[in-house]
Amino acid sequence: MAGRGSRLRPHTLTVPKPLVPVAGKPIVHRLVSDITKVLGEPIEEIAFILGDPAFFGEDVVESLKNLAIGLGAKPSIYRQLDPKGTGHAIMCAEPSLSGPAVIAYADTLIRASFDLDKNADSVIWTKKVDNPEAYGVVNLNENGHIVELVEKPKEFVSDQAVIGIYYFKDVAVLKNELQYVLDNDIINGGEYQINDGIKRMMANGKVFVTGKVDEWMDCGNKNVTVETNQRMLGFLEADGEELISNDISQENANIIPPCFIGENVILKDCTVGPFVSIGANTTIANSTVKNSLIQSNTTIKNANLDNAMIGNHVKYDGKFETVSIGDYSVLE
Repeated sequence: MAGRGSRLRPHTLTVPKPLVPVAGKPIVHRLVSDITKVLGEPIEEIAFILGDPAFFGEDVVESLKNLAIGLGAKPSIYRQLDPKGTGHAIMCAEPSLSGPAVIAYADTLIRASFDLDKNADSVIWTKKVDNPEAYGVVNLNENGHIVELVEKPKEFVSDQAVIGIYYFKDVAVLKNELQYVLDNDIINGGEYQINDGIKRMMANGKVFVTGKVDEWMDCGNKNVTVETNQRMLGFLEADGEELISNDISQENANIIPPCFIGENVILKDCTVGPFVSIGANTTIANSTVKNSLIQSNTTIKNANLDNAMIGNHVKYDGKFETVSIGDYSVLE
C-alpha cells in the first residue's frame, strides 16, 4: 500500500487510498478482515508495506498496528521509499517472507467463500470478467493449473482476471525468485514486477491454481469507489450488519436503506439514501443525498447529490449534483 492513489485525487491528497472509508470502514481494514475470514485460521503476522513517512505517518502506522492486533496478529511495518514496482515492494518486507503467506494489493475489496487449496504451491485469486482484454488474465491447462499470466490479451486466453491477491504455501520461494529478478535487473513496464517472480516459479514446476471470488470491487477512482460503496452496503445489509449508529439526530429526515451513518451525525429536513455512507460528526440539512460517500466532520446544506464523493472537514452549500470534493474544502 505504498502508492499515492493519484487516480482517486483529491481524496488521496490528505488520506492514503487504503485508508479511505467505504461503507464506514477503511478499504484496507475491510480487505484484511475479509481475507482473514476466507482463510479461516489464525494469522501470525500482518506486514504492511507503506510509502514515504511524510504521507504514511505515525497515525497511519498506529491504525494498521491496531488492525493487526485486533485480528490476533503481530503487526510489521515496512517502507518502500522508491516506487520500483510490485516485486520490489514485496521484497521491502523481506524479513517477513517465510512460510505460508497471502500477498494482497490494498486498493481492492472482495466477497469470497471457498476452501483454499493448500496442496498447490500457490493460489492466484481471479474473477470472471466480460472484457478480459482490459485485464491481466490466467491461462489454464487441461488440469486447471495456471501455466501463464497474460497482460491485456489481444486474443482470447481466458475470462479469469487476476485481482491482485495471492497465496503462497512457502513465500520464501517467491522471495528467492524475486531476488533473482532484482539482481539481474529484470524490468517490465519500467518496474520490478511480482509476475516475473511468479513466472520463474512456474518455469521451475511449481503448481499454481485459481481461487475464484464471488465479488471483486475496485476503488481506483471516484466513480468506481462510489459504486463499490453501493455494492458493499448491499452486501452488509444482506448480512444483517447494523449500519446506522444509535447516536444520530433526526429532524424531519427520511433514511432510505441501505445506508451507513456514523456517530453524532445530524440529519435535518433531508432525505438520505439509498446507498449513502456518512462519516461521524457530519451534518446534512435541507438536502437530498443518494448513491454517495460523505466522510467525517463535514457540513452539507441545500444540496441534491447523486454519485458524489465528499471528504472530511468539508463545508458544502450548493446545488451541484455529481461532485468530488477533497478534505478541508469550502463551497458556499
